[in-house]
Amino acid sequence: MVHSTLVTSTPSAVQLTASALLDALTPLMQDLARDLSESERYRRLLSSLRTLYPADAAALLRLDGDTLVPLAIDGLSSDTLGRRFRVSEHPRFAQLLSNPGPTRFAADSDLQDPYDGLVQGVAGQLEVHDCLGCPLFIGERPWGLLTLDALDPARFDSIDMASLQAFVSLAAATVSVVERIDTLARTGEEERSRADAYRQASGQSRREMIGGSESHKRLMEEIEVVAGSDLTVLVTGETGVGKELVASAIHALSSRASKPLISLNCAALPDTLVESELFGHVRGAFSGASSDRRGKFELAHGGTLVLDEVGELPLVVQAKLLRVLQNGQLQRVGSDREHTADVRMIAVTNRDLAEEVRAGRFRADLYHRLSVYPLRVPPLRERGRDVLLLAGYFLEENRSRLGLLSIRLAADAQAALLRYRWPGNVRELEHLISRSALKALASNRERRSILTLTAADFALSLGPVEHAEALAGGVASSTHARTHGATQSAASVQTAGLDFRGAVTAFERTMVLDALARHGQNWAAVARELGLDRANLNRLAKRLGLK
Repeated sequence: MVHSTLVTSTPSAVQLTASALLDALTPLMQDLARDLSESERYRRLLSSLRTLYPADAAALLRLDGDTLVPLAIDGLSSDTLGRRFRVSEHPRFAQLLSNPGPTRFAADSDLQDPYDGLVQGVAGQLEVHDCLGCPLFIGERPWGLLTLDALDPARFDSIDMASLQAFVSLAAATVSVVERIDTLARTGEEERSRADAYRQASGQSRREMIGGSESHKRLMEEIEVVAGSDLTVLVTGETGVGKELVASAIHALSSRASKPLISLNCAALPDTLVESELFGHVRGAFSGASSDRRGKFELAHGGTLVLDEVGELPLVVQAKLLRVLQNGQLQRVGSDREHTADVRMIAVTNRDLAEEVRAGRFRADLYHRLSVYPLRVPPLRERGRDVLLLAGYFLEENRSRLGLLSIRLAADAQAALLRYRWPGNVRELEHLISRSALKALASNRERRSILTLTAADFALSLGPVEHAEALAGGVASSTHARTHGATQSAASVQTAGLDFRGAVTAFERTMVLDALARHGQNWAAVARELGLDRANLNRLAKRLGLK
C-alpha cells in the first residue's frame, strides 16, 4: 500500500491567479499589525485557507512536546478542540512533521486518519479520504501543523503546492506574532522544564486545564495573578470541578515550580493520624511509631503544600496548624524540638468555611489565615460549551485506551451534554464518557474502528440518585426513588421477597449510595449527613460491599 506521497506542482495543476492569492493574503498581512485575540487571528487564518483551497475541514495544531494540541478548527466537530493527539499514536501526523514541505496522503493509504468521524455535519460517510498538511516552523524549530481534509478522494488534485507553501509561510508569521503578544499564556521554557523534570522525578503528572468560556478564562487569569506571589490561597468549589488541578497550576506557575508539590487529603485519615502526617513524629511517640518520620510540611520545604478537604481537620489540629502558619515553626509529635519550614500553603475545600466558622466547627483565625486569596472554581454548568471541549479530551483518552480509530459524538449526544446540569461536574463527565464508550463498544456485535456515541448511550435523563442505583445493581426502581424517597425504596426492596435482615441491609445500602451520589463520592460529607463517625461509616461500607 502507498503510505504517502509528497506532491509538487505539476503543469496540469490549476494555478491560483496572483490576484486571487493576493486578495486572500492581504487581509491576513494587515491583521499582523492589528490588536486581535489569539483565537480571532487563528479563526481568520483558517477561514482564508478554506477560501483559497477546496477543503471540508482545516485545523491548526501546536506541537507541545510529543502531543499536537488543536488551537483552531474550521469544519470539524467542536470536541476536536479538546482532543490531544500524541504523535506516536498518529503516524500521519508524524509523517507530516518529518517533511519540511506540504505532504498529501494517497486515498488508499493504510495510515489511520486522526480526523475520521470528526468532519462536521456528516452523517453517513465518516472516513476522511483526501488529506494534506504542512509543518509550521518558528525560527528553526517545528511549531505545529496546518492540515486540510476532504471527504472526496480527488478533492486536492488541482491544488497549487507553491501557493500553499506561500500561505504556510504567512501562517508561520501569524503564529510568531501571536506568540510574542500572548507571553502570559505560556510559562518560561526554563521554568516549565524544571517543573516537568520534578514531576517526572516524583512520578506526578498534571492534567491540562481545558476551556474557553468566560468563567474559565477569568479563573486562569486569577491563577496567573496569584501564582507569582507567595500568598496563601483558598480554593473552593463543588465536588468534581477540578480544585486539585487549580492548586497544581498555581504551583507550576510559581517561583517554587522546581520544588516539591506535596498534597494531603485531610478527610482520608483518622483524626489520630492527621497531626503525624502534617508535622511528623519521633520514635515512640505513639503505638506503632517505630522510627522518626518527617511530616508533609518538612517534605514540602521550599515548595507548596496542598491541604485537600481542609474543612475536615479536627479543631485540635487546626490550632497547631495556625501556629505553624503564624511563625513557621513546627514540632514533630512526641518531640520538643522545633523545625522551620518554608512552605507556600494552598487550602482546598468544597465546604463553606465561613458557615463552618459560624457553626463552631472551624476556627475563625485559621479561616482568615487560609483565605488570604480566595479562588472559586466554577461548576461545569456555568461553563457553557466547555463541556464539549472536555468531552473531546476524555474521548481521545478513551479512544487510545480502547484501541479505536475514533470516538465521535452524534449531534443529539452533544445536545444532551449541553443540556445536562452536571451535579458531579467534570469528574462526572469523565466517568460518563469512559463508561458510555466502553458500553457502546461492548454492545456492537462487530467491532468498529469508528465509534459514535449517541444521547441514548449517556442516559442523562436519569438523575444522580438513579445513576447510583443503576451502578449498584438496581436496589430500588428509579420511579420509586424519584417519587417516594428512601422509605418507599426500602419498601419496594421488601416486596422483592427479602427477609427482615436483608431488607435492612438493602435500605442501608440505598441510603449510603444516595448520599454518595448527592455528595460526589465524598465519604466525609456522607458521614456528616448520616450522622455517623467516619470510622463507623467505613466499617458499614465494607460490610455492605461498597469498599
